[in-house]
Amino acid sequence: MRRLRISAISYLNTAPLMWDFEHGSAGSAFDISYTLPAQCAAALREGSADIGIIPAAAYATIPGLVILPGVAIASRRAVRSILLVSKLPLERVRTVALDTSSMTSVALTKILFAKLWGGKQTFTAMAPDLKQMLAQCDAGLVIGDPALKVDRSQYRTYDLGSEWQRWTGKPFVYAFWAVRQDALADTSLDLAAIFQQSRDHGLERENLDQIVREWAPRLGLRETEVRNYLTENIHYYLDPPCLDGQQLFYRHARECGALPAAPRLRFLDVERAAVS
Repeated sequence: MRRLRISAISYLNTAPLMWDFEHGSAGSAFDISYTLPAQCAAALREGSADIGIIPAAAYATIPGLVILPGVAIASRRAVRSILLVSKLPLERVRTVALDTSSMTSVALTKILFAKLWGGKQTFTAMAPDLKQMLAQCDAGLVIGDPALKVDRSQYRTYDLGSEWQRWTGKPFVYAFWAVRQDALADTSLDLAAIFQQSRDHGLERENLDQIVREWAPRLGLRETEVRNYLTENIHYYLDPPCLDGQQLFYRHARECGALPAAPRLRFLDVERAAVS
């Protein structure tokens, strides 16, 4: 059987998920590449990857995917790495620059404007250069590691994880592992267990300490900031409350035209049980 190809994200928040692949034996069983969230989705869509940590929004646009259960990049409060940065109060924002690195963050921005803040905006895709974004637009969406480095004292900033939770009372799921169903015939590995165990090992204190030491200087952040982000802002479990929030996201995204209707959630353990 061939080695399955993993497309992973090169952001701090995925470091705990990748622990066994980078420091343990799991990496020898797969071919791994790193990119941006939207490119993970593109790799699965094109068939150049078999497994990817995809933006939640991508599940509504790529047929034939099965979700690896239990693992997510989610938030139950402020997320810190998904920010709308604005020169104006929200009610006066008319033009918004969008960092299109993640389809989910873009869809969430459109939902919040349409449902909560007043939907009369023009959205423009731009590179995540905040100065350029705000030179051309009233506000800019910045995600991932660049958002962690935004000086919030200089701008009006809106944490989209906080805004979603305040509005709906539910967690928000940004990304999860998905596998192409046609790739499952090429492996006998217990993929769900492998990816869950990697997450669990990455969150062990000693290993988390190492991640913090490596990433803090890389991002120019204090170690306490990095640790708090990984342990307080990011929630790594695709649990029932997160699934409820995910379904609500898909519903709102369809209603405001940010995404097509999402298919039912299909999970690896269930799909394999149905086939066997």
